[in-house]
Amino acid sequence: MGSRPSFIDDLARAPSPSDGPQANEGALDQDDALLDAYSRTVIHALGRVRQAVVFVSVERALPGDPRRHGGSGSGFLFTPDGYLLTNSHVVHGASAIHVTLADGSTHAASLVGDDPSTDLAVLRIGSAEPLPHVELGESSKLRVGQIAIAVGNPLGLAQTVTTGVVSALGRSLRSASGRMIYDVIQTDAALNPGNSGGPLVNSAGQVVGVNTAIIPGAQSICFATAIDTAKWVIMQLFAHGRVRRAYIGVAGTAVPIARKAQRYFALDIASGVRVMELVKGSPAALGGLRVDDTIVAIDGTAVDGVDALQRVLDASTIDRTVDITVLRTTQKLTLQVTPVEPAAARST
Repeated sequence: MGSRPSFIDDLARAPSPSDGPQANEGALDQDDALLDAYSRTVIHALGRVRQAVVFVSVERALPGDPRRHGGSGSGFLFTPDGYLLTNSHVVHGASAIHVTLADGSTHAASLVGDDPSTDLAVLRIGSAEPLPHVELGESSKLRVGQIAIAVGNPLGLAQTVTTGVVSALGRSLRSASGRMIYDVIQTDAALNPGNSGGPLVNSAGQVVGVNTAIIPGAQSICFATAIDTAKWVIMQLFAHGRVRRAYIGVAGTAVPIARKAQRYFALDIASGVRVMELVKGSPAALGGLRVDDTIVAIDGTAVDGVDALQRVLDASTIDRTVDITVLRTTQKLTLQVTPVEPAAARST
């Protein structure tokens, strides 16, 4: 009889489940040594965020319907005193909100504010002890191809982890309110119903996005609101309880500026915002902006993309005349525009 295969000896040396945890320690050490760099990176990143990821459940009362309607999603704590971020569509219109932490405890949550235009909401829960919380990264530093890790509660399966890469940057996504969400991250880290509001994490364990949407029927085409956008929304909600935005009545997209034009007009930015649509009678139209103008500055502050445009047009510019610098064919013009706050925003 020939010698028996070597894998039989390996199986014979493997610890039995009945040997207890101490017998498994040696095997676990061997497994750790065999982990490749990718696995170690994902495990390390998860170790920094997983305890801060929560399950969000809501109740809604519909007009004329005595029944309570439930819903759920994900979220994550970003401060030790109980503030957490989730999607607006998860909690908007809820009559009761509850948050279940990674340790299994459930807490009633209050709504600090929500912004359907970016599909973001801030909640708060009470706790006598500091809570585990994430570190917010910088989505502006992301590169296509980077590792992307999604954590959440798809279909009620708590603490589910999926991985992939950043598939694209600078996407646009229409929110439930009809407003475009700009600077959206596309990833192939699989998302399912219930992942909404959970964190998208980079290899360092920093949150770089808030998982928001998928394309139904597609394979792993998923989207997250950039964390840089979320930081701005958080500050607005803390300050005002809502996001105050100045409205000028343009729809635009980021476009590159030719190097020759950069030098000629002494610009220190490589891109601007081209006006694609102009609302008739809007502040921008009244101020003389035209379709195909490229906005490069507002009150001297450079505007190199739509996200920058939205940030410059904050609450401080409402009802205050600002200088908008545009490139129009071979000219650099400065136009005066008076932004307003949309009536719908004022009534909320």
